[in-house]
Amino acid sequence: MEKIRKGDEVVVLTGRDKKRRGTVLQRVDVDHVLVEGINVVKKSVRPNPMAGTAGGIIEKTMPIHISNVALFNPATGKADRVSIKEVDGRKVRVYRSSGVAVGAKA
Repeated sequence: MEKIRKGDEVVVLTGRDKKRRGTVLQRVDVDHVLVEGINVVKKSVRPNPMAGTAGGIIEKTMPIHISNVALFNPATGKADRVSIKEVDGRKVRVYRSSGVAVGAKA
């Protein structure tokens, strides 16, 4: 079970975008995620007339390592680590600080 999933709100822990929040757009692989508005770089693109694309400089969101982000806990307003516990025969993600299930209304 993945501790960070698509659609989760996360806080960046290190790097240029430290302390910024964003939503996970997708899991690139086991160790990397794309976060909306985080780790945006400028990339030069060559024009391709066959595909109908113009050249120039574009802004592109690059993947960030999963160890550099933590799930945002709305109850505390801070980043929080996540663990996985079994509740009623199902695996559930819970916040480490409080033990409350992720997404639970409490």
